[in-house]
Amino acid sequence: MEPIRLIRSRTVVLPASNIDTDQIIPARFLTTTTRSGLGRHLFTDWRYAPDGSPQAQFPLNRPEAAGCQVLVAGPNFGCGSSREHAPWALVDFGIRAVVSTGIADIFRSNALKNGLLPVVVEEPTARWLIEHPGAEVTLDVATTTLALPTGASVRFALEPFAKYCLLNGIDELGFLLGRLPDIEVYERRAVGP
Repeated sequence: MEPIRLIRSRTVVLPASNIDTDQIIPARFLTTTTRSGLGRHLFTDWRYAPDGSPQAQFPLNRPEAAGCQVLVAGPNFGCGSSREHAPWALVDFGIRAVVSTGIADIFRSNALKNGLLPVVVEEPTARWLIEHPGAEVTLDVATTTLALPTGASVRFALEPFAKYCLLNGIDELGFLLGRLPDIEVYERRAVGP
């Protein structure tokens, strides 16, 4: 996992409410246990026509969305089933952060464990972002701030452990493996000679 410290990017906007994990990555693509390649199936039922051709009007297919790393979505993003493939698909596509007024708890947890920054903002900030697709924003994980091109800066919540993991590019297992020498010393003392 790559560390996330600063994300400077234009936004791509999907203003729909209640975007669930089956819309993010349909169940028929959950046959893999690897993260690689899932980005091509991200929002597949919205991005592609039945014949497989791209839907030109879908925001992620538009030329101005190329390279955008910040997805702005309507409320209750990531609801539905607890598939870890949803953040995998977003990250594989190139999305590094999702901004919304509400992000489903299980999706938020899965996102943080997989290097995707979930950012919950108040309604006025979300409304401004939705009304200004392509806005250049900066997300600072260390200060937990979202800077808008207007000069406004808003705070977002991020648990200390999640912040540590994102800043250092590790997941929970990586954190524990980094503490292995301390764990081994503790075990030797607990068991005795």
